[in-house]
Amino acid sequence: MKITRISGFAAFIAAAAVVLAGCGSDPAASDPTSSAATQSATSEAAASSDASSAAGSAEVATSGAATSGASSAAGSSDAGTAGTAGGAAAGVSFDAAGFTCATGELRSSGSTAQGKAIDAWIKAYNAKCGAKVNDYGGGGSGKGITDFTANQTDFAGSDSALKDDQTGPAKDRCQGADAIDLPMVTGPIAIAFKLQGVDSLTLTPAILAGIFDDKITSWDDAAIKAANPDVTLPATAIQSVHRSEDSGTTENFVKYLKANSDWAYEGGKAWEANGGTGANGSDGVAKAIAGTDGAIGYIEWGYATADNLTVAKIDNGGGAVELTAESAGKAVSAAKVVGTGKDLSLELDYATKQAGAYPIILVTYEIACSANNGDKLDTLKSFLGYAATDGQAMLTDVGAAPLPAEIQTKVIAAVSGLS
Repeated sequence: MKITRISGFAAFIAAAAVVLAGCGSDPAASDPTSSAATQSATSEAAASSDASSAAGSAEVATSGAATSGASSAAGSSDAGTAGTAGGAAAGVSFDAAGFTCATGELRSSGSTAQGKAIDAWIKAYNAKCGAKVNDYGGGGSGKGITDFTANQTDFAGSDSALKDDQTGPAKDRCQGADAIDLPMVTGPIAIAFKLQGVDSLTLTPAILAGIFDDKITSWDDAAIKAANPDVTLPATAIQSVHRSEDSGTTENFVKYLKANSDWAYEGGKAWEANGGTGANGSDGVAKAIAGTDGAIGYIEWGYATADNLTVAKIDNGGGAVELTAESAGKAVSAAKVVGTGKDLSLELDYATKQAGAYPIILVTYEIACSANNGDKLDTLKSFLGYAATDGQAMLTDVGAAPLPAEIQTKVIAAVSGLS
């Protein structure tokens, strides 16, 4: 098992800054409405020199800054050097990474945590390339994986990597090739609440475990008061909201609870604890919280922002931390790559006590066949390449964050190697 330490928080900031700069300097990326004829000409020119390298290599690119950045990020043992090199590699645009436009169709479904991000990618990619990538089906991570293994979609979105009991069916669907997990979005999980008269709240893992296991049932509970000595808390009943369908967001939230409290349930994509109200999808949870005084739920940050929900600070033992792109970046920088080969599944450190690190995070994956993609190959590589390059610059606008530079470089390489 290969374990690779992700570069530090400096790499995360560098990735975001350089990706934005790279995208801004690329006329095609900054003007998604440019004509299909212009894009076709650009694609053909790029294809003549880059396509064979992109299709046949697991490296990011074969020339220029792309090669330099990729090899430096992958090979350096010095965190500072890797962060700098990774930042440069993260600035590689769609074209510079060796990707070219394709005009085919793709079907996808799955994680609603990445719904806003992938919707934005599809719209921008179709406009850039004149493609016909279908609307994202959503439905949750469980549905995404089921649809993929049943060959109803060309790739799946999931808030967690494939499990051991899913790799076999996925390999069958890929006609004997491995299905691989490609991290694409850093998605903080917000603890959103609605409580009349309260606009700031700090919660701990123990308090969250008590609330979501129906053991802390009133907002003026002694434990909540102790964590918020300067807040006047009403005796309003707590109404917890969880996902009603199989969800990778649920799985990641439960992993966080298990890592930091005496949470007694096994965990997985299905909610198992007592009490609370179930709601379908991220949008359903957001609407349930927004419509109920005393409500609290776990939800992707972008949905909390879109519905103007108040988000709690989290104290994991290193002090209360507000959810921001910066604080989420500090936490994801502690993740490790635990996949092998082209698979890039990650192990997140939910128990981090690093000051300023927001610990309740998830990373969403696109799950695809490493080989045997048939007539979908060109469009699949092109679209996923767009998501891994120019698409990363869109994430802060939808309540998510770009991948750390070193991981982003590896994703570009893995996508380039699809066949």
